[in-house]
Amino acid sequence: MTPGPDTMLVLRASIAGGRSAGLVSAAGITIGCLIWGVAAATGVTGLLAASRLAYDTVRIAGAIYLAWLGAQALWQARHLVPDVSAETSAEPQAPKCRLFAFRSGLMTNLLNPKAGVFYMSLVPQFIPHGAPVFGTALLLTALDVAELVIWFAVLSAVASGMAGRIHRPAFRRRMEQASGVVLLGFAADLALDRGTG
Repeated sequence: MTPGPDTMLVLRASIAGGRSAGLVSAAGITIGCLIWGVAAATGVTGLLAASRLAYDTVRIAGAIYLAWLGAQALWQARHLVPDVSAETSAEPQAPKCRLFAFRSGLMTNLLNPKAGVFYMSLVPQFIPHGAPVFGTALLLTALDVAELVIWFAVLSAVASGMAGRIHRPAFRRRMEQASGVVLLGFAADLALDRGTG
């Protein structure tokens, strides 16, 4: 629940495309978490943590992707203009918005090696002695994902519930600008991360 790229993506999607887009973004994020959890349970993330080249490759790809999302948000903010036909044009664009939201959530999560290292380092600490490692790791991952689903559902509902202000172009422009700056900041943080030394 600590604010990070995932929180920003759900907020941005909820504001741009409503609650359904926020939930679709959250679905992409949680599927990414499930993939990292399975990778940790099978030992794949151990390879990521052990190989500086693998870790750095994923890290740099993730930083580039976040920077692209941030630049795109700033570009959209610059070109966001009042649209009196927003209500009539919103429906045809909804599937495209949801696809972008899902892809952004999934890729941002998969291209963040910190997520993989998180599951690899934290989950084993909660596996009881003598318990089956694979099954227990998957159960703990599922619990983490369930908490994320609840958090993102609340976050998306609150953000989309502000619909009266959100649909004003000035507010949307400021939100896109803030999203762009924050995503670029996360990209810089990921690019400068030294990881698993």
